Formats: sequence, structure tokens, C-alpha cells
Amino acid sequence: MSASGPIVASLKIPFPTRREAEIAYDVLRVDAEPKRSFIEKTLKLEDNQLLVEFRGEQAKNVRVGVGSFFESLILCCETIDQFGPATLEQYEHY
Repeated sequence: MSASGPIVASLKIPFPTRREAEIAYDVLRVDAEPKRSFIEKTLKLEDNQLLVEFRGEQAKNVRVGVGSFFESLILCCETIDQFGPATLEQYEHY
């Protein structure tokens, strides 16, 4: 860690519905940060909001992690928009 402590970036991302937030959470949580990224990513679901926290020793690493996360988030949101809102309250494939 740096002398002043870790660099932390916290995001609160609202969705129109709790179900859409759940879909994004389920999709995005499976992608763990690779060891070489030198950051930790924590995702939480709170009502219709996705809470994301990034921690790292260097601002550059946190910035890259946040940028990569937003690319995945944008793809997820575009997919939800393309196919419309979920028709089931819960994904039952598992």
C-alpha cells in the first residue's frame, strides 16, 4: 500500500428496477479481477442500485479497473435494452 493508504473508487449505479439491477449484478460479479490488475473489486446489490468499490495501491490500476468495468456495464445495459425488461422475477437456469 502507498504511504497514504489504498486508492478507493466507489460507484453507486441506479437501475430502473430491482430486477434489472439483479441481472447486472449477476452478470458482472462473475468477472473477478485478474491478479495482474493489482486491484480488488467488490460488488453489492442494494434495492435497485449496484454498489461497486475498487481498491488498489496505484491510481493508474484503479482507473484501468474502473474503465474495464464500465465497458462491461455498458454492454450489459445495452443487452438489457435490446431484449427488454426481464419477464421472470428470478432467473431459474441454475
